[in-house]
Amino acid sequence: MQFIHKILLSLVIYSFCLNPALADVVKPALVEINIHSSGKVDIEIRASIEALLTGINAQYKNTKDAPTADDYDVLRAMSPAELDKEFSTFHQEMLDSLFLKTEAGKVTLSVNTVTIPEPGYTKVPRISIINLSGQILTSSRELEWYYPARFGDNAVRVRQIDEANEQWHWSEWQWLRKDQASELFSMQEVFAKRSLTAVIGSYIAVGFEHIIPKGTDHLLFILGIFLLSVRLKPLLWQVTMFTLAHTITLGLSMNGVISLPANIVEPLIALSIAYIGIENIVHKSLHKSRLVLVFLFGLLHGLGFAGVLNDFGLPEDDFATALISFNVGVELAQLTVIAIAFAIVGFWFRHKHWYRKRIIIPGSVLISITGLLWTIQRIQ
Repeated sequence: MQFIHKILLSLVIYSFCLNPALADVVKPALVEINIHSSGKVDIEIRASIEALLTGINAQYKNTKDAPTADDYDVLRAMSPAELDKEFSTFHQEMLDSLFLKTEAGKVTLSVNTVTIPEPGYTKVPRISIINLSGQILTSSRELEWYYPARFGDNAVRVRQIDEANEQWHWSEWQWLRKDQASELFSMQEVFAKRSLTAVIGSYIAVGFEHIIPKGTDHLLFILGIFLLSVRLKPLLWQVTMFTLAHTITLGLSMNGVISLPANIVEPLIALSIAYIGIENIVHKSLHKSRLVLVFLFGLLHGLGFAGVLNDFGLPEDDFATALISFNVGVELAQLTVIAIAFAIVGFWFRHKHWYRKRIIIPGSVLISITGLLWTIQRIQ
């Protein structure tokens, strides 16, 4: 029995370590559809052109897992002009695969402009801006948007623009996954508002998925916290402090109060993972400063979470609700990780005299080594 559980623990930790958080993680495309009172349509799609060209979508949690990973890396190194030339051959395929639809049928769209930034920090996906244009009837009352799953997940919202009266109205964001088309967007003067339960459910799902299965670095940090905590109460206190801290920095970041670039935040997050593993090795039991330490690291991880919501955005009318829901999703994912780890090793072996030697030390060594490797690779 002991041997089986040691094997299970090793597999759990090793599987996390094998999924490096240093390569690009597939992000959803952000789509903003602008409808003018004249019927003119402007669509802005923020997405990774490299991922579009190589077929890397939401099924790959890390681009290194895709069979086209080498092609993706080649495209990532290209200059904007070189990548634009590669993408020009893909224009028609993209237009044939997505659609914007009104009561009169599908809208004819064309690629207007493509803006591609320099490669920049290679540990973060390069997001390009693809502008589409079209025309709808001014009598149109509803819109439907579809962006195929083979291009990845997407979040979409619509803005109705009344040039004559200098007014505009934003819809709520819709997060579209599993190859689904959007719910109908109202083209009335005031857009239909999503229900409170829909907002809560959507952002809880986003928060949960950002940890499981996408947040490998955050998962390792939580496992690091778990290993040294043989009792549930102090463990839950640490997780709560971590959540409280990242909620604070996430809220401040979303309000534009604080901001740090990814090439600073990402290496520091990796370093915090390494530190928590090293501390587990050095200290034989929890000490009073642990809560403070976890809180400080939580502030740092909150800046990492902000990268997700800064891309996706929060609804202005339900800002607090969406922010809290996202953090509830993160907390539920963290508790799920702890519950699984506790069921595998904590419940059975935490009071054994060999628990530290056979569980805490080996697990913490793997975590600290992984964190140090990520730190080095993220600053290169």
